[in-house]
Amino acid sequence: QVHGIVRRSSSFNTGRIEHLYKNPQAHIEGNMKLHYGDLTDSTCLVKIINEVKPTEIYNLGAQSHVKISFDLAEYTADVDGVGTLRLLDAIKTCGLINSVKFYQASTSELFGKVQEIPQKETTPFYPRSPYGAAKLYAYWIVVNFREAYNLFAVNGILFNHESPRRGANFVTRKISRSVAKIHLGQLDCFSLGNLDAKRDWGHARDYVEAMWLMLQTDEPEDFVIATGEVHSVREFVEKSFKHIGKTIVWEGKNENEVGRCKETGKIHVTVNHKYYRPTEVDFLQGDCTKARQKLNWKPRVTFDELVREMVDADVELMKNNPNA
Repeated sequence: QVHGIVRRSSSFNTGRIEHLYKNPQAHIEGNMKLHYGDLTDSTCLVKIINEVKPTEIYNLGAQSHVKISFDLAEYTADVDGVGTLRLLDAIKTCGLINSVKFYQASTSELFGKVQEIPQKETTPFYPRSPYGAAKLYAYWIVVNFREAYNLFAVNGILFNHESPRRGANFVTRKISRSVAKIHLGQLDCFSLGNLDAKRDWGHARDYVEAMWLMLQTDEPEDFVIATGEVHSVREFVEKSFKHIGKTIVWEGKNENEVGRCKETGKIHVTVNHKYYRPTEVDFLQGDCTKARQKLNWKPRVTFDELVREMVDADVELMKNNPNA
């Protein structure tokens, strides 16, 4: 049985988990039960944890958009940093230190201005955003509770994990949605930020399995989860268009660069400086040797398969709902 915390909203905000309802049309719950709550409200966290008395807690809640964290810096710190402390304190307050296993969603953004390539569990952190800095506090407060109270608590330092359920304002999903719309004749052109940012992209399905595996071990340890492969935003764009039969040729430099379709001559991609971060993270590449050895985990979905799955899913989505 899975219990989840959902933020109150004036519109339905459960779109990406609708399929988990026993009756999705009527929002009737089965093995998934949702509770209204928020990481900024310690009282509700204590109430929910005391009522549910969970055996495993996965803290996946965050203001998770790196670029937006520069605009919402205080809120990001409150939710991503102090919110983690509130959860840990709630476990302690409810007297569940000895019976709960706690997973904290750490992030490759902790490495930011990378100090070594590839990045592993022992690589020094150097966050480059309010998001990364807030997650750094969360990382160390988890370590502190583990060492101070003997709580089974782990940090999963996950590199970028994507899927068709990725939020629409994240770069991979923005690309797959836009390419789908162009394929269906619903859009001509879209804008991106830094095309040369390089990331270690994996599939969320593989990475969630790794989260679960971390809580099935005998001793709590922190793990880097990654594919070990690096691809640029530019390459994600090229492969997405290639999947719908278009070849993108790049022209110009910096903010004047455009991606033109070789077959039709149409410009489909432009660069807009508003999507750049004040401090950029240029290169992230993970080393998951420890997870391979201790968890017997390895990624199954390739980069090409991930891109194809995301584009195909958005083509189907846009066919049925062009305004999605």
